[in-house]
Amino acid sequence: MPRPKQSDDGLTKFQRYRQQQAHRGMKQLRLWVPDPHRPDFAAEAKRQGLLLRARAEEAEAMDFIAAAVEWPPA
Repeated sequence: MPRPKQSDDGLTKFQRYRQQQAHRGMKQLRLWVPDPHRPDFAAEAKRQGLLLRARAEEAEAMDFIAAAVEWPPA
């Protein structure tokens, strides 16, 4: 596998990008999320959805999603 090109400063394109982002006050964050391609994903999503049905948490989550979709406010 070819090695990433380095410039005069000795950094690769990705290292330079990460350095610029850090300088701007950004922090890299990596998350593990459920894999929707797993065979048990749909069943688990359905199970959790049924647990929320008609609960206050469901209405709160739906309100949050609706507000996010309408962002930015008109």
